[in-house]
Amino acid sequence: MALPRWLTVGLDRLTIYLPIVLAAALALSSYWLVRIAPKLSSPTTPAAPTHEPDYFMQGFVVKRFLPNGDLRSELRGTEGRHYPDTDTMEVDQVQLRSISPAGLVTHATAKRGLSNADASEVQLFGDAVVVRDEARDTDGTVLPRLEFRGEFLWAFVDQERVMSNKPVTLTRGSDTFTADAMDYDKITGVANLKGRVRGVIQPPAAAKGR
Repeated sequence: MALPRWLTVGLDRLTIYLPIVLAAALALSSYWLVRIAPKLSSPTTPAAPTHEPDYFMQGFVVKRFLPNGDLRSELRGTEGRHYPDTDTMEVDQVQLRSISPAGLVTHATAKRGLSNADASEVQLFGDAVVVRDEARDTDGTVLPRLEFRGEFLWAFVDQERVMSNKPVTLTRGSDTFTADAMDYDKITGVANLKGRVRGVIQPPAAAKGR
């Protein structure tokens, strides 16, 4: 039985527009899926470390040893704060003791200290004192007691060096010197005193008895 003409025309038109309708439906469904799908987190750049302590220590001791197992230095404090951006340790009531490969013992104290990662460099602030005990050098020479005092001293343990850009008092045995700044190098045995330099040199003991 033949279909009515109007129905035949309607089916022909539906056949023509069906792909367009299906494409529109597919596009709408794809858009809907994108909208409801969970979003992937975008990659983030790690935040740069800030100058805020990432851990604390109280009543601590940090020791450093030579490859042969001998003690090289010992750092103590009532409280320590580590800063990750500079990899430094700020220490309250700092005490530093170092022993050179030749056996020379040096002590340092201050109200506050700032140490690098391995405690080979320590900046001392407030009533800073560095003392090297009297000893004999490797060649048998007597090394008199050496003392540095100031509001700021910078101790380099491995280089056996003490520096300051602030007024400092240097006492070597019974001799005393003051200066506006100083750079002392144990390796060369030279103390470079800068600014207004004053010194009091005592006569040798043999001369005093004459």
